[in-house]
Parts: sequence; structure tokens; C-alpha cells
Amino acid sequence: MVMQIGFVPSIFSGSVWQIVSSSSTFAAFILLVLTTMSLVSWVIIFHKWRLFRNVDHDNAGFLRHFRNTKRLGEAVGQAKSHIAAPISGMYLAGYNELSQLAERKNQGGGLQDRLIPLDDNDFEILEMTLERVSTEEIGKLERQVVFLATTGSSAPFLGLLGTVVGIMDSFWSIGSRGSASLAVVAPGIAEALLATIVGLGAAIPAVIAFNWANNKMKYFNDYAAGFTLEFIARARKENG
Repeated sequence: MVMQIGFVPSIFSGSVWQIVSSSSTFAAFILLVLTTMSLVSWVIIFHKWRLFRNVDHDNAGFLRHFRNTKRLGEAVGQAKSHIAAPISGMYLAGYNELSQLAERKNQGGGLQDRLIPLDDNDFEILEMTLERVSTEEIGKLERQVVFLATTGSSAPFLGLLGTVVGIMDSFWSIGSRGSASLAVVAPGIAEALLATIVGLGAAIPAVIAFNWANNKMKYFNDYAAGFTLEFIARARKENG
């Protein structure tokens, strides 16, 4: 004896297309907007997942090599090969600033076998340079993340708007036909519930992804802040 499952939500069956095809122009527009927002959110999610994975890999690879070098200048090649790492850009900008500061101290002589001593003002300039580049690098990683926040906050309300319009349509049908039968109110209610489902379906993944991305941003920012301290400590040691 084969047991059959009689309950199958209509959202997973072909009837959903019947609801869409019979929806009002306004409801169809809401569904189109929500679907577009959901698709764009998923594209951003997969893009950020790949990007953050590469950043984690390059950050770890460059930092490991940086810590194994004896002098600051020995990591230039590795920094250029780990382009996805924010700390690579910070290193290149910091080393370039350090070189320029040393050249001014040496009256254009440039870096020699031993970096000439720099004063506290020079290291303050170096720190500000590293912090500026860190902000720029983290800002690049934050691009498009705001769309996830927008989707997470606005999609439920757009779905609610479609729900209200669908319920209003049901009441309008009751008034115009003088009947409150299921056949009269069902299309409007189905339209309303579909808008709610699509709105939540767009919002929930976007909210989860936004929180995840924010957590990664905080991690990368702390990572960059730690590298700033480490770079300045190495620079002070070599110029001591």
C-alpha cells in the first residue's frame, strides 16, 4: 500500500503561476520588484562569499610571509602577488611613505642599508597613511553590502503593501458581486499571501547575509588595525 501525501503547498505547485497571471497590475509590479531585489541580493551574496574567501586566504598568506622577513622591504614582491589582501595595499602604501620620509631626512639620498632614524612626527604621518589606506581597502569590501540592508528592511514592507492591496481587492469583489463566497475572495487573498511570501523570501536571506557581511567587515577592520600596529612596530625597530 502506497501512502500519498495529500498536502502540497500551492507555492510549490503550478498554481502559483495562475496566481501571478491573474494578479492585478500593481500586484504584479510588486512581485517583479521583490523578485528582482531577491535575485540581485543572491548575486551579491555569492560575489561577497568568493571575495571574502580570497581576502582571508591572501591576508593569511601575506601576513605569514611578512612576519618571516627580516626587513620591511623584503615583502614587496609578496604584497604585489596577494592583491586581494587589504593589508597588502596597506603595506605598499606604508613602505612607500616610509621611503619618502627617509628620503627627506637624508636630503634625497633614499633608503640605504639602514633606515635613518625618524622622529615621532614621522611615525604619526606613517600611522595616518596606514589608517587612510585601511579605510579605503575596507570601503572597497563594503561595496554593494548596503543593498542587502535595503532589501532586508524594505522587502517585508513591499510584501505587506502587496498584501494590503490583495485584501482590498477581495473586499472590493465582495462589494461589487454582493457575495462573500470563497470563489469571490480566494483570488485576492491568494494574491495577498503570495506577496507576503515573496517579500519574506527576499528579506530573510538578505538580513542574514548583511549580518554575516558586517561581521566579516569588523573582522577585516580589526585585522587591518593589528597590521598597522605591527608595521609601525617593525618600522620603529629598524629605525631605532
